[in-house]
Amino acid sequence: MDALTDLFGNAQQWLFENAVQPLAFALGLGGRLEEAFVGTGWLLVGLLQIVVMLLVIGPLQRLRPVEPVRDAAAIRTDVVYTLVHRLGLFRLALFFTLEPWMDDVFGWLRVAGLSTFHLDALWPGVTDLALVSFLLYLVVFDFVDYWIHRGQHQWRWWWSLHALHHSQRQMTMWSDNRNHLLDDVLRDLILVVIAQTIGVGPGQFVAIVALTQLSENFHHANLRVWFGAVGERLWVSPRFHRRHHSIGIGHESTGRDTLGGCNFGVLLPWWDMLFGTSDFQLRYDPTGIRDQVEQGPRGLRDYGRGFWSQQWLGLLRLLNRA
Repeated sequence: MDALTDLFGNAQQWLFENAVQPLAFALGLGGRLEEAFVGTGWLLVGLLQIVVMLLVIGPLQRLRPVEPVRDAAAIRTDVVYTLVHRLGLFRLALFFTLEPWMDDVFGWLRVAGLSTFHLDALWPGVTDLALVSFLLYLVVFDFVDYWIHRGQHQWRWWWSLHALHHSQRQMTMWSDNRNHLLDDVLRDLILVVIAQTIGVGPGQFVAIVALTQLSENFHHANLRVWFGAVGERLWVSPRFHRRHHSIGIGHESTGRDTLGGCNFGVLLPWWDMLFGTSDFQLRYDPTGIRDQVEQGPRGLRDYGRGFWSQQWLGLLRLLNRA
């Protein structure tokens, strides 16, 4: 673990000194080098994720696909979403907009005497071990993510944004970041508040996010894979998550007008099993949303083809105008 940490740190330092720092000076941001160094870590994580996707998950998709590629344009749009997020453009926008405000809020809370609760200090000598601490925080964040996901499917205003993610009828490893930007902001704000509250370290937070994202790339893949009767109940598989994206199943409870669904777990299916939302049927159904394929009061709903049209239509759905 220490060797991997050192290797990552050296790579981050090299990338910062040879690319990010000169760019920061060129843009007149020499006073923000500390933040730029942190951002370099996120950029490096994103680059490594893309390499794993191209070298590992991509070949697996071609080897055992659920369905043939029939809409390459839709996949290219998902690639744009992935690059925006994994190369740090989304985080850069947050840095210049919401992060200063969040820092002020947390600073005010510290002054008011509300200190951070360090979850990894619960059991001295055990939970303060690096691996145990990491796994503990991983489980906590996944539990929070489960309930965020439930909220995205339960509250109609939130579903109006999250529906963009489910509107992809050609799921691939690129589909994970296909989200409305406002939806991503809401989720990130919740996770940052949780991270600040329970005392997760910056390095641990980056590692948890990196592992979560890469696993999500895998289980969104166009991949006919399941983990067996036992494995399916230990970690979310492409089969398990595809069920969540299946038309009329993963985003509904009892009918087309009832929000809900199944298989909300992001990494661990334990929460679905515990709260009665799991579906372990070994099936690979078409993905999408019912109103894309069945006529509703407004006909077939359009979720957009390109990045900006999808973002705009999401805002119109939020205002109940699309």
